[in-house]
Amino acid sequence: FKQNKVYAQIFQAIRIEVNQELEVIKELLVQAHRILKPGGRLVAISYHSLEDRLVKRFLKNGMFEGEPARDIYGNYAKTFDLLQTKAVVPDGEEIKENSRARSAKLRTGIKL
Repeated sequence: FKQNKVYAQIFQAIRIEVNQELEVIKELLVQAHRILKPGGRLVAISYHSLEDRLVKRFLKNGMFEGEPARDIYGNYAKTFDLLQTKAVVPDGEEIKENSRARSAKLRTGIKL
């Protein structure tokens, strides 16, 4: 069983790299921000921590890495208002019905 998990992780890493999945997510988030009108909602479901980190940072401060800009009062400039501070995750019943849902995280933001 443990060996299968290792193989699955190796395959996932290769798939992410070959398909450039993280770059595609970054591009999607930037384009979504560009086309959303103020008050528009961005909803993203991520299935592993690398994706979730990108979505979380982008919704929080409009960047993927580095230190976000601050206004003259020292507050971080926000691009989205988060609808919830924590990601929405599936409950035990949903995971029992659909085991693939176990790693899913839903994050939502409203464009400012």
